[in-house]
Amino acid sequence: MVISSGEELQAQRSDFGLRLSNSMAKYGPLCVGIDPHRKLLTDWGYNVDAEGAELFSMRMLQAANGRAAAVKFQSSMFERYGSKGFEALERVLYAARQMGVITIVDCLHGGLSTTISAIADAYFKPGAPMLADAITLLPYYGARSLNGLISEALENGRGVFIASLTSNPEGMSLQTSIRQSGEYKGRTVAYGIASTAQKHNAGIEGMGSVGLIIGATIGQWMQDSGVDPSKFTGPILSPGYGWQGAEAKDLKTVFKGTRGNVLVTVSRFIASHGPDIAALSQATESIALDVRQALLEATVEGENTQTK
Repeated sequence: MVISSGEELQAQRSDFGLRLSNSMAKYGPLCVGIDPHRKLLTDWGYNVDAEGAELFSMRMLQAANGRAAAVKFQSSMFERYGSKGFEALERVLYAARQMGVITIVDCLHGGLSTTISAIADAYFKPGAPMLADAITLLPYYGARSLNGLISEALENGRGVFIASLTSNPEGMSLQTSIRQSGEYKGRTVAYGIASTAQKHNAGIEGMGSVGLIIGATIGQWMQDSGVDPSKFTGPILSPGYGWQGAEAKDLKTVFKGTRGNVLVTVSRFIASHGPDIAALSQATESIALDVRQALLEATVEGENTQTK
């Protein structure tokens, strides 16, 4: 069977979504956040420096391996230590690749397309110093400003998560603001971002590779946003569960009707059980089960609503 160059390109552009979907099917919809906060390093008995951040990350990675679909590294927690911090991030990303764990770097980059094109060299291209499976992006230079970087990610078999409805309450006023011009005039900022992201997933069988960030805590203003997560076919990265206050009932509210594409990120709640590996592993497994059950119920509730 001869595969055309177009088919090869399509396969490459859908590679991250396929790999993540398979990992979620195998391990459940949990993403372990690896955020070496100062307090956590102190609680664990580690120095508050790049070495401490690396030791913490390796231990969290060990607990997540085989128990979660992915891990997410908060880049600012490494950046605070300068070049040594970035070296630590490079090493833990390398360790994750060796384990076969899917990695997301939470760097929330955004800017003019001519500027952020350099990000592909850092995270996406073969031999990139901080090679990751996906990164997070901020679209507030205009969602279309990200198109070039998104294409670079997809053409290298990588993915992105674009902030649409974040878990922090102060984001509501901006994200639910009504657009005054452009293609999505009269709709919210968040709606325009979600719709622009969805275009990149058009024609992809299964889960796409361009995702959204939708916080689990935003149920009270979900309707105001106009965004319907159940209509989105890329992965949805959802912070806010656990330490930020979201519970299982919030997952069922926000993600009602979704079909296996929501990846819930949990960080400090798991890390609070460390540094003991057995306790970290047990906490990871327990939360993975809770999250899986809540999202299954969200899917069922959506199906029941449709059949009424």
